[in-house]
Amino acid sequence: MGTIAVHEFIALDGVFEDPQWTFEFGFDPQMGESLGAITGASTAILLGRTTYEMFAPAWSARTAEDDPGAPFFNDTHKYVVGSREPNVEWGPSTRLGAFDPAAIRRLKDETRGSIYVSGSGTLVRGLLGEGLVDELHLFVYPVAVGRGKRLWPEDAAPTKLTLREHEAYANGVVHLVYGPA
Repeated sequence: MGTIAVHEFIALDGVFEDPQWTFEFGFDPQMGESLGAITGASTAILLGRTTYEMFAPAWSARTAEDDPGAPFFNDTHKYVVGSREPNVEWGPSTRLGAFDPAAIRRLKDETRGSIYVSGSGTLVRGLLGEGLVDELHLFVYPVAVGRGKRLWPEDAAPTKLTLREHEAYANGVVHLVYGPA
């Protein structure tokens, strides 16, 4: 049985939308090592349609020489959640249709290893609401953005989590790893 590992860049106030605010902090090499460990344990990728459509042109043109993460993103099977068909094709992929917790549970049952999720805010909100996230990797940036979509919407039910690991980087970003409580 597989597990779901979510990776999100968020601000102190929980905003994850349009993370251009991350650029001013740079990318600490240790962050790359942490992300490499997450993807290295993953045998599948689960993305919302919008994130899939944004990632496809960015990653499909990259090679291992450009970015060591390129083979993972390009060669690993991707499962796409969304009510509409993606407007791009990218590597091995399967469309799962609209968000369906039962379909995600079946995917977990059929997968060995971890299923990596990045971005995909609407999908992640659904996964969290259904208790389907096994590891939540939050890369928290030292900034309060003030506006934008937050990882947990205001009307979300309380979500209890257990801190499993944490690390701080020289650029002020903190990596928090949570699991179900």
